[in-house]
Amino acid sequence: MNLDIQWFISGLVENNILTVEQCQEIISRIGEECDLPTFAQEILNTMAQGLEEEEAMQLLEKLQTLMEMSAGQAAAGNIPQMFAPPEEEMEMEMESGESADWDNLPSLENVANMSDEEIAPLMITLLKSLRALGASDLHISAAAVPFIRCNLKIVKISEHIIPPEDALRLNHVLLTKEQKDFFDQEMDLNFALEIDHDRFRVSLMMHKDGASGTYRLVPNKLKTLAELGFLPQDVATVERLLDYHNGLILVTGPLGSGKTTTLATMVNTINRKRHDHVITVEDPIEILIPSVNCNITQREVGKHTNNYRSALKGALREDPDIIVIGELHDLDTIENAITASETGHLVIGTLHTCDAANTLNRLLDVFPTTQQPQIRAMTSVSLRGIICQRLIPAAAGGLTVAYEMLINTMAVGNIISEGKTHQLKAVMQTGTTQGMTTFDGNVFNKFNAGQITAEVAESNIRDKVILKQFKDAIATSEAKKYAAEQAAAKKK
Repeated sequence: MNLDIQWFISGLVENNILTVEQCQEIISRIGEECDLPTFAQEILNTMAQGLEEEEAMQLLEKLQTLMEMSAGQAAAGNIPQMFAPPEEEMEMEMESGESADWDNLPSLENVANMSDEEIAPLMITLLKSLRALGASDLHISAAAVPFIRCNLKIVKISEHIIPPEDALRLNHVLLTKEQKDFFDQEMDLNFALEIDHDRFRVSLMMHKDGASGTYRLVPNKLKTLAELGFLPQDVATVERLLDYHNGLILVTGPLGSGKTTTLATMVNTINRKRHDHVITVEDPIEILIPSVNCNITQREVGKHTNNYRSALKGALREDPDIIVIGELHDLDTIENAITASETGHLVIGTLHTCDAANTLNRLLDVFPTTQQPQIRAMTSVSLRGIICQRLIPAAAGGLTVAYEMLINTMAVGNIISEGKTHQLKAVMQTGTTQGMTTFDGNVFNKFNAGQITAEVAESNIRDKVILKQFKDAIATSEAKKYAAEQAAAKKK
């Protein structure tokens, strides 16, 4: 059976359109060697009988959406979980944490009686267990129990409260002497840690009870946009943005929303499609990107440069085509980024904001009032697009990215230059043909594509109009399911 048909069946089942048995019955009728369009047409012919014209059109649209999703997943080489061989099923379970052996995690209760030589392998074992547990972060904090973050939820790995002395030793043990001295003096430290084939972004700090460390597991491979959860039509939009040779692209979202992973995926997309010089400035370097067609130069703040501001100024003298900035967080960095985007460079950066309107307000409000009209005019021309994202539970387990996308059209440029960012949502709702989508619209589309469950979709949709469309779609799906069951019963 073709891979795209496997994904199509997976989507049909996830959306309660047909059962696996009904799909198998159709396959046996038309043959396993059929292609996806033939299979979809047979389903349409079977289910459209007795439906009103409007209902038949809705069914056709849903099947077309599932076909696009299936083609994208098949092109990426992914295998649906329901069709995965036993080895891959075991791997998926390990990634989701379902089969991880929680009882064999090392205990932190006897740290006071251990030497540093004994504590180091204990911490390494804990960190290397994160991937098997399906976790993104490990937290070791004084006067608190150790815990991990797994699919956005906090999970305790022990009931033992870590004493301040033990917390300091646990968070110190993997540091170099220079890092220990820096942390003891500054009481904050961010760095990248590599253990065998795993990389971690480590953030240490001091608080009222003692030392605290957060260890974030970095993805061990570069994914495609489709693998991250971008829908096929939005993959095409992002790739069009990455074809520009100048301008500003922003990837935004709250902390822990996958911005770094999306940024790395975008750079790797450029790496395979173009032949350019790409300079990245990160704090720290998390995902290593080997040069393919582009020359990728990755710089780390604190290790290869003092700060973002000086790195960006230096980058402009290094003959770059594309500049990637890990975080636009101060006036000088933002001003230099906008200027660079106007002077023949494609600049891609991140911001900690929750939607497109807040992103523009945050970007522009850092400037003095007297300078804002000029900056608004510059941004209205140089901005290419904004991708604002967050992570939500996926139907197949794990997490998927949900997002809204703003594309700089003439209407959007006028809104930016006039400072009327409150009008952006309305423009995004009507700008789907230009590649725009609101967060609510994207969640609805991801539900239709079978990437998220109805429960997740309903809990994330806030727009009343889209919520009504969602509930109507659920009602229609239930009615079709009932009709299909009745038809199947009659045949028996």
